[in-house]
Amino acid sequence: MLYLASQSPRRRELLGQLGVSFSILDVNVVEVPFPEELPVDYVQRVARDKAQAGWESLNRETQAHALVLASDTEVVLGDRIFGKPKDADDAVQMLQALSGRTHDVMSAVCVMSAKREHGDVCISRVRFAELDEADIAAYVATGEPFGKAGAYAIQGKGATLIQYLEGSYSGVMGLPVFETARLLRGFGLSV
Repeated sequence: MLYLASQSPRRRELLGQLGVSFSILDVNVVEVPFPEELPVDYVQRVARDKAQAGWESLNRETQAHALVLASDTEVVLGDRIFGKPKDADDAVQMLQALSGRTHDVMSAVCVMSAKREHGDVCISRVRFAELDEADIAAYVATGEPFGKAGAYAIQGKGATLIQYLEGSYSGVMGLPVFETARLLRGFGLSV
């Protein structure tokens, strides 16, 4: 049985595209980078922590036949990790920093079973158009930036901010489908 350790509707939708049946596990992990932790190490650690928390929420009998999948996505500009905005002002500041610049979107995925765990990371490059104050205010007013790393959603109105994407659309959305499918096949699932 496959479990997705995430409440994200985007991740549910993307995993559903693979045609596998799965159940949802609600997990809560601390998402704060360690001092001097590189962004790629951070995103991989959080994905693993989510998978571990999901795994530990299952009883021993269920664990024997379970696969737990978890993912984390972060927007990174230089060495600065842009998490989810705390409020409208935070969202404005993030979007101002990303305006007219190219940033990385790092999506890590981790799969855990009774015998092993394995993960992968997908890094995409996203270039934002130059945004003026009115563009940013109008986008923040939609409410879409909240709960989204970097204060934008590529699958929504946030797509209008993006001038260029190099990499994985699904990775930017929150679950890199190619890497996820490859991992699940490695655990014996037909994808």
